[in-house]
Amino acid sequence: MTRNEAEIILKEHRQEHVLRGFDALSEQAQQELLTQISEVNWDDLALAGVQTEIPLGEISPLGAVEIAEINQRREEFEQAGYDAIRKGKVAALLLAGGMGTRLGLDKPKGELNVGIDKTLYLFECLIHNLMDVTSVAGNSIPLYIMTSEKNNDETIAFFEQHDYFGYPKEDVAFFVQEMAAAVDYDGKLLLEAPGRLATSPNGNGGWFSSLVKAGLLEDVHARGVEWINIFAVDNVLQRICDPAFIGATILSGKVSGSKVVRKVDAYEKMGVLCLEDGKPSVVEYYEMSKEMAESTDERGNLLYAFGVILNYIFRVDKLEEIVERHLPVHVVEKKIPYITEDGTPVKPEAPNGYKFETLVVDMIRMMDDNLPYEVAREKEFAPIKNLHGVDSLDSARELLIKNGVEL
Repeated sequence: MTRNEAEIILKEHRQEHVLRGFDALSEQAQQELLTQISEVNWDDLALAGVQTEIPLGEISPLGAVEIAEINQRREEFEQAGYDAIRKGKVAALLLAGGMGTRLGLDKPKGELNVGIDKTLYLFECLIHNLMDVTSVAGNSIPLYIMTSEKNNDETIAFFEQHDYFGYPKEDVAFFVQEMAAAVDYDGKLLLEAPGRLATSPNGNGGWFSSLVKAGLLEDVHARGVEWINIFAVDNVLQRICDPAFIGATILSGKVSGSKVVRKVDAYEKMGVLCLEDGKPSVVEYYEMSKEMAESTDERGNLLYAFGVILNYIFRVDKLEEIVERHLPVHVVEKKIPYITEDGTPVKPEAPNGYKFETLVVDMIRMMDDNLPYEVAREKEFAPIKNLHGVDSLDSARELLIKNGVEL
């Protein structure tokens, strides 16, 4: 994009302030700003302050392959899963774009030390979990790691420094998540530094389009990968490319699968897998009515019982079908650091604008079907969202110890 083109499009959207001080920027900074402007999604920005909540369709319960059935069929499921892994049909994808700010760590969240008497990094735990599978399978599994602009270089350097924690370097590929511009409450683009728009990762729903943009879909095809298991960085206990999960999904004939845990109570704060207008969907806890949340079957079990833990498997050909379709955009009020007209940096203490995100749960809605697969939360669900309390470093350490991990 040229400066003239930028001026035209900014004027059209009443955003001329973005080029203030442009002439004082270095040639490289000018080009970077023009690139940022060319990538702004103006349709998304138009939603700021006007978008209402995305309406739900007709919601009905969706059961799961429960632990009892999984245990009965484990050998069958694992055989199918290992067969796919050994044929190179399965890849893993780690969502690792976040920083550990809420945990007192000014580094990528995956660099958090979960050890007590020894050093054990989050990234290290996840690699070990994946290697539990590859050591049995007898072959490596491609691992794609989605970073963000803010932590990409540091994440790559960290893996290099630790020799990829023993994982084959040639089977690991990093890519940067696409970014989305942020605006103030008047819909004006914010700048985080002179000549640089304030941006943030475009939500975990952007993982596949970011993979495609990075050119890695070619690698996926070249390796013959047919299934991608995506997972979040902060669940230290999760099983990755779990052969039973993969096998159960493949044998079901469905195009996607979701690991779920049984909710501890009707109001646990997690998205619930259900049917929406007859298709798989995830309804957030705050979207559920009191009647829905508390409804039970004849045995007294919750009808909406299974919460998602951000560990999904998708068939690649279905992902390619939906990548061109527009995921719903969620407009979120956030505290967004910015600079004033005179260049003074401001770190707001209260929300001051909007960020724009897509969510992976919305990808479930775009699939033909989905297999909910129940796992035992005490064995596979130890998210680290906070330092202390619920879903914290403390609770994760307790569960790691219970599962025989030396800390």
